[in-house]
Amino acid sequence: MRAPGYGLTSSHPRVEFLFDGQSLQGIEGESLSAALLANGIRLVGRSFKYHRPRGVVGIGSEEPNALVTIERPTGIEPNTRATMVRVYAGLIVRSQNHWPSLKNDFGALAGCFSPLLPAGFYYKTFMTPSRAWHSYERAIRRMAGLGKVPEESDRDFSTKIHEHCDLFVAGGGAAGLASALAAGRTGARVVLADENPWFGVGLLDENHTIDGIQAYEWVNQTVSELVSLPNVTLVLNSTVIGRYEDGFVTMIETLRDAPNPTGKRIPRFQFWKIRSKSTIMATGALERPLVFPNNDRPGVMLATAVSGYLNRYGVLAGKRIVIFTNNSIGHRTASVISNTKAEVVSIIDSRPESFGSWEQANLTKGIEVRWQSRVFNTRGRKYIKGVLVGSIDSQRREWLDCDLLAMSGGFSPTINLYAHTGGKAVWKDGQDAYFPDLSEDNFTAVGLCNQDETLYDSLAHGYSVGQLAASNLGYQTDRSWSPTVIGDDVLAVFSPVSPLIQDSESKKAFVDFQNDVTAADMSLAVREGYHSIEHVKRYTTLGMGTDQGKLGNVNGIELIAKARGEVVPEVGTTRFRPPVVPTSMSAIVGILDEHLSHPMRRTAAHELHEEAGAVWVNAGAWLRPQFYRRAGESDIDAVNREVTLVRNNVGLGDVATLGKFEIRGPDSLEFLERVYINNFSSLPIGKCRYGVMLREDGMIFDDGVTSRLGERQFLMNTSTGNTNSIFEWMTQLLETRWNSLRVAIVPVTDQWFAASLVGPNARKVLSRVAEGFDVSNSDFPFMGVRSGKVAGIPARIFRISFSGEISYEINVPTDYGESLWLSLIEAGKPEQLTPNGVESMGVLRIEKGHFVVGREADGRTNPYDVGLDRMVSAKKWFVGKDALQLPVMLDKNRRQLVGIVSIKKEERLPYGANLVSGDYLTNTGGSQGWITSLTYSPTLGRDISLALLESGRSRIGEELIASTPITGDRVKVRVVSPHFLDPKGERQNA
Repeated sequence: MRAPGYGLTSSHPRVEFLFDGQSLQGIEGESLSAALLANGIRLVGRSFKYHRPRGVVGIGSEEPNALVTIERPTGIEPNTRATMVRVYAGLIVRSQNHWPSLKNDFGALAGCFSPLLPAGFYYKTFMTPSRAWHSYERAIRRMAGLGKVPEESDRDFSTKIHEHCDLFVAGGGAAGLASALAAGRTGARVVLADENPWFGVGLLDENHTIDGIQAYEWVNQTVSELVSLPNVTLVLNSTVIGRYEDGFVTMIETLRDAPNPTGKRIPRFQFWKIRSKSTIMATGALERPLVFPNNDRPGVMLATAVSGYLNRYGVLAGKRIVIFTNNSIGHRTASVISNTKAEVVSIIDSRPESFGSWEQANLTKGIEVRWQSRVFNTRGRKYIKGVLVGSIDSQRREWLDCDLLAMSGGFSPTINLYAHTGGKAVWKDGQDAYFPDLSEDNFTAVGLCNQDETLYDSLAHGYSVGQLAASNLGYQTDRSWSPTVIGDDVLAVFSPVSPLIQDSESKKAFVDFQNDVTAADMSLAVREGYHSIEHVKRYTTLGMGTDQGKLGNVNGIELIAKARGEVVPEVGTTRFRPPVVPTSMSAIVGILDEHLSHPMRRTAAHELHEEAGAVWVNAGAWLRPQFYRRAGESDIDAVNREVTLVRNNVGLGDVATLGKFEIRGPDSLEFLERVYINNFSSLPIGKCRYGVMLREDGMIFDDGVTSRLGERQFLMNTSTGNTNSIFEWMTQLLETRWNSLRVAIVPVTDQWFAASLVGPNARKVLSRVAEGFDVSNSDFPFMGVRSGKVAGIPARIFRISFSGEISYEINVPTDYGESLWLSLIEAGKPEQLTPNGVESMGVLRIEKGHFVVGREADGRTNPYDVGLDRMVSAKKWFVGKDALQLPVMLDKNRRQLVGIVSIKKEERLPYGANLVSGDYLTNTGGSQGWITSLTYSPTLGRDISLALLESGRSRIGEELIASTPITGDRVKVRVVSPHFLDPKGERQNA
């Protein structure tokens, strides 16, 4: 419910939004979790394993429970933390991980079988019969996961920004603001970032003054001064997701949640890459939950979250509130709540009597406090309705009715950023928390993440560290600052995790709310021999959810230490890795449909392709015609027409994008011998030869045709996408390893336009425009090279074939490219010559059985895998030969290139399918290979594909299953030769 007079968003307009189809009212700009609580929505989701009811626990990025699916005009976004979504008019939200509904979830029956589903149950529960595992797996996979992965791509986009600064401050609380202010006043370039929509929101809970003004008013004044400084950059709604060496940090800023009403494309995120000379971590600390039976019911929340929802959003999370605490912060929450219409039923404090200012204030107000007591259980089906409380030393128990339990188990410093670069976390006994050891240069921590428990300490330490950072960078500091803080200025308490529950209570005492990891799971993992914290983490899935254990890890470590009879430092801590929070890939990728630093390249015939109806596709940095669509023609019809044209008549393709390098010099032949696996020393002038290059590890790097133009002059062709990589690689070899070779490599891709005349009638068309050379098969055989004129234009003509048909690649100077294209179209009119695009080229090469780099040669493929055994020279050394001789490279069980067709000719093959013996979900052998290239062949009238299959060449004729578990498609297929058409090459040699 709402609390009048509270909240930073109370003056914002009211808007309507949908939750599971129910129309609700919220306040624009408040968090979705706040809006749900204001509308009395307690149940927002289901847990991972047992599908137990789950409600809001926290208020920020630490939230493990309130994960929802957001439906945006740009796409569906699952597993979104409701605490980090801002409400706007028309927002559509769905709960997730349930069936058929959130309130009545069939998956909750898993709780009835919880004794059979302990930690690591999938390793030991379904052991027999072994053949049945994949049947079990199907059911387990269906139940696994939280939100449903969207089938459509995310149409949101982001921008990127590179920032260089003197000082980067992560965290805009009291300490972070003080650090930024101190450094900003010196003239240092400062970037201050915070994940909230406002700076200093933690001070909303405080009732003290700073230098004579209210704490939050001090925040407003400080922010105003920082905004006025031109050398300071303030960034809200941003999360630092990673920190790396040399002061490099990455950060995601949310620019908007609501759709853009203008219809213009406005980025949703901004991805910051920041390089700073010095970094200050002011990331604060997260309140820890307490571990007790049934502590996971909706309505069990962190105490700071309860007061935070009130002060930030004016929302009371409950009407009858019980507070369970082991420190003074629970009493502070009670004091804040007691000023509203809500009733504080009782404060359950595990400590002996304590009379700090908050405790004394609550006693003065008449709030009941039960010292040395704890919560033993909770009740309520869909949300909490009562708690069982009693003295720690007594057997007496009593139920207290309530609709909200606020718990406070101390605080854990947020030190992820420090640990990302290998910084050590140090455990402090008595405070039961990990703190940074701060042994790194140009990095320090202030505020709660560095033991500054009071507001005065945070402000004074933050200011002095900000000044010191600026001074170390050469800036002049003028004066120190000793703030005057009046009132109880305790911000957080680092207190022992106490009391620990008894073993008999541990089965439903949750440590990790999202993954349903209980205290009993911790003990079980230790009993079963898992002593390393990293092993226990993976065995129990502690901290492996979307929250990465922000709330539960320290409690889990304490329980492991107890089970092992050790102290926490002996257990250690889990490794912190970026990103700190779940991050949208679209936020990192940035703009996909605009060309920034790389200009889009076009061939000389680009305008002619446009006029012919070309549909464009990106090929590396080039725009190439994918196919040429005629009026009333579908895409597949266009491709089939082009393929049929080439097979039965003649087609014309633009192949100017292929990489071209002239290699000259006395040692040019020796150079080629070293980079290609096959022999080039016997190549005569006027001939060309297909060659394959390997990486040092023996895997295929690239392939192409190299022609010998003179005694010491060669022209090398490479694939379009690898042109730059090949040039850099060859240059590096000559400069660093073979600098004694007298070789010059000249990239000439841009100097030549190339057109490919392909098909049975290609020779007939070429003969009409050829000058100075004979096109007959006897004078111009396959793999020959000739110079002459084509349509009056000086040209080099190569008789090479990618399609398996008679083919001539005609190279002319780029300025003559358009003229050549028009002349060939005119010369081919009797044969109705039309252009063909790269899509039909792909169909033609699959029919012929040619592999391509990036598909069949995927970086894990060697020459033997694709049937090039006879090409590999045994008489010379070449790059990759040493690796190629390793036993693993000669293993007959390696995946080899084969063809795949369906048993039933009319049945379609599934894209990217795994090849298995029998049904994929019931066979025990797993995937034996996969389809790499798939197309419909109009020549053969069926789907055909190339694949990499274990021991593939020895399995020709064998029947398998092509299976894709994602879509559920399973098709019976037969292994065949990869050469679907003209295996002897009679057509290309004609």
